[in-house]
Amino acid sequence: MLELVEKTLLAGIGTLALTQKKAEELKDDLKERFNLSEEEGKKLLDKLQSAVKENQQKLEELAQVEVKKACERVGLVTEEDLKKLTKRIDQLEKKINAQDS
Repeated sequence: MLELVEKTLLAGIGTLALTQKKAEELKDDLKERFNLSEEEGKKLLDKLQSAVKENQQKLEELAQVEVKKACERVGLVTEEDLKKLTKRIDQLEKKINAQDS
């Protein structure tokens, strides 16, 4: 029974981020409804929080990839590219100044 509840909750969570307070309320509610022990409730809560963190990380990675693609499509320069260009300009200025001396 506990496994079924756990799988159902994990499947339903998706990318939903639970706050600590809401997670505690959920744990208490599940303990009451399914007659879970404190330890079982804590284990379930830990698994739920772990799933939420994993989904948040995946969502952040996906968002970063999509933002990078969008920037490339509109031709924006990355910070790394700008730093490389700045360094190259500094090197060229030093060469020019050395030739003038």
